[in-house]
Amino acid sequence: MRYQVPQFIEVEDKIFGPLTLKQFIYLVGGVGMSFVLWRLLPLPIAVFLILLVMGFSAGLAFYRVNNRPFVLFLESLLKYVFSKRLYLWNPKRASEKKEVKKEEAVSQPPTLSEGRLRDLAWSLDVHTSLEGPRNN
Repeated sequence: MRYQVPQFIEVEDKIFGPLTLKQFIYLVGGVGMSFVLWRLLPLPIAVFLILLVMGFSAGLAFYRVNNRPFVLFLESLLKYVFSKRLYLWNPKRASEKKEVKKEEAVSQPPTLSEGRLRDLAWSLDVHTSLEGPRNN
């Protein structure tokens, strides 16, 4: 028995003429919000806000960022802005730290205290004391 395998599953169906369901909802939402603004606010303020709302709804419906829908870009942007971030590298501070380390390395030779040297010897599995080799 043969089955028909769906193709082009990533392409959304055009339901309302040339618009997909999401595009239609974004545009109808923008028009509805614009109507509410026009009825509630004075005309100069309403016109400015209507232009912003319609531009935003048109962007949601049609604009793509890196071949992804604008709404996914906005979601990623909001997650980035409102989440904690780990600051990993600052080139200016990194170069300052390198200069300080170079100065310290030139001015002071490395020193090992007796306790640190004993710990180092123990960690290297050299079981000798610092006073001399053991005679067993």
